[in-house]
Amino acid sequence: MQLFKETKNILKSSMSSLGGGSPEEIERFWYACVLYCVSRLSKAGRSKEDGGVSLCQILRASKLNIVDFFKEMPQFCIKVAHILTGLYGSDWEKKLELKELQANIVHLSLLSRYYKRAYQELFLSNDAKYSENSSESSNQEASDYYRFGWLLFLVLRIQSFSRFKDLVTSTNELVSVLAVLIIHVPVRLRSFNVKDSPYFGKKSDQGVNLIASLCEKYHTSEDELSKALEKTNTLIMDILKNKPCSASECQQDSLSFIDPEGLKVFKDLLQGNSLKSSLLILEKEYDNAINSKGELDERMFANDEDSLLGSGSLSGGAVNLPGTKRKYDVMASPAKSITSPSPMSPPRFCLSPKGNSFGSSKMAPITPVSTAMTTAKWLRTTITPLPSKPSGELLRFFSACDKDLTEDITHRAGIILGAIFTSSSFGERICTNVRSANRMDAIWTEQRKMEALKLYYRVLESMCRAESQILSGSGNNLTSLLSNERFHRCMIACSAELVLATHKTVTMMFPAVLEKTGITAFDLSKVIEGFVRHEDTLPRELKRHLNSLEERLLESMAWQKGSSMYNSLIVARPALSAEINRLGLLAEPMPSLDAIAAHHNISLGGLPPLPFQKQEHSPDKDEVRSPKRACTERRNVLVDNNSFRSPVKDIIKSKLPPLQSAFASPTRPNPAAGGETCAETGIGVFFSKITKLAAIRIRSLCERLQLSQQVLERVYFLIQQILSQQTALFFNRHIDQIILCSIYGVAKISQLELSFKEIIFGYRKQPQCKPQVFRSVYVHWPPRCRNGKTGEDHVDIITFYNEVFIPAAKPLLVEVGPGASPNKKEEEKGSVDVGPFPESPRLARFPNLPDMSPKKVSATHNVYVSPLRSSKMDILLSPSSKSYYACVGESTYAFQSPSKDLKAINNRLNSGKKVSGRLNFDIVSDLDVASSLSSDQNAKPAAMEVVPVKTPVKCEPSDS
Repeated sequence: MQLFKETKNILKSSMSSLGGGSPEEIERFWYACVLYCVSRLSKAGRSKEDGGVSLCQILRASKLNIVDFFKEMPQFCIKVAHILTGLYGSDWEKKLELKELQANIVHLSLLSRYYKRAYQELFLSNDAKYSENSSESSNQEASDYYRFGWLLFLVLRIQSFSRFKDLVTSTNELVSVLAVLIIHVPVRLRSFNVKDSPYFGKKSDQGVNLIASLCEKYHTSEDELSKALEKTNTLIMDILKNKPCSASECQQDSLSFIDPEGLKVFKDLLQGNSLKSSLLILEKEYDNAINSKGELDERMFANDEDSLLGSGSLSGGAVNLPGTKRKYDVMASPAKSITSPSPMSPPRFCLSPKGNSFGSSKMAPITPVSTAMTTAKWLRTTITPLPSKPSGELLRFFSACDKDLTEDITHRAGIILGAIFTSSSFGERICTNVRSANRMDAIWTEQRKMEALKLYYRVLESMCRAESQILSGSGNNLTSLLSNERFHRCMIACSAELVLATHKTVTMMFPAVLEKTGITAFDLSKVIEGFVRHEDTLPRELKRHLNSLEERLLESMAWQKGSSMYNSLIVARPALSAEINRLGLLAEPMPSLDAIAAHHNISLGGLPPLPFQKQEHSPDKDEVRSPKRACTERRNVLVDNNSFRSPVKDIIKSKLPPLQSAFASPTRPNPAAGGETCAETGIGVFFSKITKLAAIRIRSLCERLQLSQQVLERVYFLIQQILSQQTALFFNRHIDQIILCSIYGVAKISQLELSFKEIIFGYRKQPQCKPQVFRSVYVHWPPRCRNGKTGEDHVDIITFYNEVFIPAAKPLLVEVGPGASPNKKEEEKGSVDVGPFPESPRLARFPNLPDMSPKKVSATHNVYVSPLRSSKMDILLSPSSKSYYACVGESTYAFQSPSKDLKAINNRLNSGKKVSGRLNFDIVSDLDVASSLSSDQNAKPAAMEVVPVKTPVKCEPSDS
């Protein structure tokens, strides 16, 4: 009750920013979030004996679904973070395990669809031959087989996994269940013929090799699948009390033309009463497990009619899902939301009446699970066979340094990887067989650790080879690079992240590796491009993953408090030092290896401390810096997600400066940059990436809003000027927040009829959209603020626009107003022309209504529109000031009620031919972005403090 009481006032003030329906619905969202926090964070809530509740129970009682809950929960956490910290400690977010639960739900939805597709390919949904007069009982029988397979998988999952629950291992377990079904489901329900099916191509003299054939189809490892099948057989013996016999000793139709070697058969496992008994036992076993510690009843994922699932995207960018034709990672709805007969009704297992023939097509469908398995195959076949020690060539690079660094590098790799791949890193999970699970955890951890180590050595060798060619005059002496602590940690973190991303772990999702290695996201960005360039065999899916990480870094992570980017920025832009220090944005010193080893209880093996670790508390010596590269010589990692190759890659490869300069001291002069410090060149490259990403998103959103080419160019120019002259607007914020405000500001100064509501409506349709971007914007109020607030706060986008953005950006907005040409101003300042955006046709907008009331806008519909009446507040604003500010009535959330959205009504009344087309992300070339920053290096930074605006804000009536 304490959390309810302390959040009551926040609920009243946040009714408009949580949920999208009636006050009653918003209250249900709030109460559900409070109950979930209490159930997860309080000791009583985590114990069944003390009356704990699961998420499923909370959602059913609140009449909410999973998708909507996870869309609103992050906003709730932002609002009440300070209260949760006071009640449950600073580590409440880690205890809450919200991201892990969400990732687990995403995986389960993918696996359930994967299982359903595979089952329908293998088996018929009814027995037409033998049950012509009893189709209902036939369908029930087929459904029971399907239900048995999913229950067996779920019980196997909670029996064998305690912490990891990665997607690849889960898929191996699911395929082992399919093998059990193939052996035991009656032949009459098969949709394939073992003898003639093209999918059973692995054959021996004794028949089809079932394990090898399934591995070929589902891209699994024979060794891993055999182990998974052995665990599945053991579970059947232990729980269902059914003793197996060797397949070679059994004579049954289901084994015809199948090689019996290594297979086991359970007599009458899926026959008649035995099937019903097995289902009851599995149900009871699963109930016992989830009632003690489970949050979700995972049986619902095999039920197409469960109302808890909801519809829409669940990942929201937080969970990286594989896919071959996706610009961003999104998850389709696990099932359509259809109200179940009763909130507490047991889940039903549904099958489509039609099944697909297992052998009808040689081409398997490309799904997120199949893509993950293909990526895992690369890791298994390309990386796993490599030695776990540095190669002879790599050892020669180590020994050619001023001091032989072999011992130091191997010592560091062992400690850092030991910190990442530890059982404590993966939290506490449901498991009914603790001893077995701990043993498997140790095996799993060691396998992933070895994969990351081998990948690290492989890419490091390739990088050293390339650097040696660039520094041909210095021989193979790479002391500056190979003795840099931060460089190696970034390389190890990148290797570990790719291994974890390959296996799709639930609990060690990015940015977890950053915390374990002691680096920041800005540090990691320095090796992403080189990592991809020097590993030619890297699968497309992992390239996409690195690309998505770089986008996350650029859009927000590099601007967060504690980013090492500020340690470089304070050197490159001394004028910003006061604001950076006032907000406390500087990164902490990188922890020593000894500290990391002690924290994770890792044995140092008797090795002495590394000599260069004594310098770790000097930010100047350890700060990561980027080499200066002209944008015309940089590869494009933001425009094309399908490839990291540049058309000019081979031409510019020899021109690239040594990688060593990327990790030099911030204050050290960069020999390749004409006297600039490494901080200046590093920030210059970083800002050019920011500008390119902003250009892509501006283009996409402006086209969606049907804005003219001129407006688009003005917004782009404004973003460049803000980044150069008012950089502090980006501090602790998301670049989309600055883009949204810039679009609205340009629209106002250009006298366009574009409300903030319309901009947010369009932004909601963008693939990278997160509601927190426009619902919660960071501000730091000055001591004497007219609204009476002080210190840190989070406000909605309109408040941020009026109180912070306009005071800082108003002079820049004047420059892009009517009569001002961005390109002309650039030329006057001596900057390189940024180049206009490519032309794009502007769609006709709904015509402006004359100032008369009322007006009938349709000859066939009784719809009348009246103009907004002037208010007394208009008199208080000068015409110039009035053009800048956002109106209170222009809600960022009102569009969530479609009946109140006049724009949607207008579009419906004036609907014509639907304009469709694929977004073109090839917005600007590297040449276009070369002049992303103004040449005026002495431009003044953003205001150090938020200047309160005394001009009142225009008020308009709400839509209600």
